[in-house]
Amino acid sequence: MPEHAEAVEIRAALLRLRRTTGLPIAFGGLLGDGRRMRIAEVNGALSTALSGLAIGAGNGLGGRAMALARPCAVTDYASARHISHEYDGPVAAEGLRSVLAVPVIVRRRVRGVLYGGLREPVALGDRVLGAAVAAARDVEQALAVRDEAQRLAAAGTEHPPGDPARWEAVREAHGELRALAPRIGDPRLRAELLAVCERLAGSQGPSPGPGAAPRPAPGPPLPLAPLAPREVDVLTAVAGGATNAGAADRLGLRPETVKAYLRSAMRKLGTHTRLEAVVAARRAGLLP
Repeated sequence: MPEHAEAVEIRAALLRLRRTTGLPIAFGGLLGDGRRMRIAEVNGALSTALSGLAIGAGNGLGGRAMALARPCAVTDYASARHISHEYDGPVAAEGLRSVLAVPVIVRRRVRGVLYGGLREPVALGDRVLGAAVAAARDVEQALAVRDEAQRLAAAGTEHPPGDPARWEAVREAHGELRALAPRIGDPRLRAELLAVCERLAGSQGPSPGPGAAPRPAPGPPLPLAPLAPREVDVLTAVAGGATNAGAADRLGLRPETVKAYLRSAMRKLGTHTRLEAVVAARRAGLLP
């Protein structure tokens, strides 16, 4: 992700964190080399002590959150026994006492840390922790979307136009992006992501090779009852080879709910099997 985009995502998350919790200060950054991060954004500081501070995995509260891949908090930073104290100086210079650190995790890999703090030794409750986790999730979703876009662009350079391998990469990316969309809280980012999915779905597949059967002609216009977004999500997962259980796991649904969406989509498309439904959806321009 470009550096300016990274700064925008972190800055927006810190601002939301302060607004939703009332914490006087929030700060954070993303990992540069997988083992160290630099505090790139600070919101509400009284000094410059924290700006640009490099945090190593396992060091201090943020390093502990990075190493454990879970939120960590202390009520009084200077006297906390379960963290190391390499950063006591900058923390004291800012006057911080109660601090929490929440890792930003994408595809099971820690990509950064968001912090929030108080200048008095007061325990931070579940509401504050929940808001900090929600802010980290916003950053995670933005990173996941941009990672997928970069992967799609890389697939386009690895395989020449018309290569079936390239087209399968497009379909795989489409499925992963649609699975991400419902988990994005920002409506503008979610709408932008779904617009990208629509462009992918409207793309043309690889040309048939020599001696291959011609591509089926475009089907009839969309049915009178268009598919609901979740019906398209389920068909996308099925098109990628997922079972009902696999689609449920990917989309965060119950297997019974996946079956219901699949039955509804098949009825609207006038088909009788999963494969027929996928083919019909592709002809209707709903899937790539």
